[in-house]
Amino acid sequence: MIVVHIDGLCEPVNPGGTATFGYVIRDDSRGVLARKSGIVGKGPAMSSNVAEYAALCEALEFLLTRKLEDSVIEVRSDSTLVVNQMSGNWKFRKGLYHEKYLEAVRLCARFAKLRFRWVPREENEEADGLSREAYRSSSPA
Repeated sequence: MIVVHIDGLCEPVNPGGTATFGYVIRDDSRGVLARKSGIVGKGPAMSSNVAEYAALCEALEFLLTRKLEDSVIEVRSDSTLVVNQMSGNWKFRKGLYHEKYLEAVRLCARFAKLRFRWVPREENEEADGLSREAYRSSSPA
């Protein structure tokens, strides 16, 4: 099984700050497949939800480039919004993250055995650390 941990943040204000993401992808048999962080954007169109969905999209894109869409994949996140929307429990209503949400839905449709699981923040520390590292690197020293 492949386990994907995702996280995103928007600081120093949410919404309207700098949105960053981080993800870690592990395979039971091969160990760490990927570890990545980055900046989604800055300004009024950014929010923590935009960042969380950006992390998901980036991770899914990586898996597609590795042709892993038929693998058993579990995405773990401390975002109840992402987990519940992607699991089909909650509908999208409105928000700055609409575009990223639609992108995630399109990407998820390409996977055969994809599921989502909410985890407490303490179990998502590595992805959280990557998103924080990206934020620190985006700020002038």
